[in-house]
Amino acid sequence: MLPVLGSLPASAAEKPVQPEKNPPGDIPDSQVFIDYISPQGFALKVPEGWARSDRADGASFVDKLDGVVVSVSKADAAPTVDSAKADYVAKLEASGRAVRVSAVKQVKLPAGTAIRIVYTSNSEPNAVTNRQVRLENERYLYFKDGKLVALELYAPKGADNVDQWQLMSSSFRWK
Repeated sequence: MLPVLGSLPASAAEKPVQPEKNPPGDIPDSQVFIDYISPQGFALKVPEGWARSDRADGASFVDKLDGVVVSVSKADAAPTVDSAKADYVAKLEASGRAVRVSAVKQVKLPAGTAIRIVYTSNSEPNAVTNRQVRLENERYLYFKDGKLVALELYAPKGADNVDQWQLMSSSFRWK
């Protein structure tokens, strides 16, 4: 015997939810961002709900295969494209996992001039499966009064996070 339509439970009358279309690593367009205010003198917007780990030189925010890392160090002068290529890119290639740098540019952001380094790398191996993922990375170098902040953004290669990464890098402010 078929149930009468008016007697179906409410859950049976629901329409099917569309399957997730975001490829791994995409930050949803509906992601909410909150202010992270560092005791080291800067602030920026980070995704709400990501796991935060405070570090001696900054903090990291991670969600699955995506991450944001901010670290502070002392510097004598603002980095230039040439000094970034000579210092930071060389160190990055020497210490990273299969790092391939594709661009080093000076960019103008609300916080001032910064250096943007674009590269790909391999992730750390998964502790259980030993599987690695190819990552897209953007590193921004902000300088003020002898302080250098490196903002690192990473996600699986092919993820569409252009708008979200632009929002975070443009939200950086000195305090």
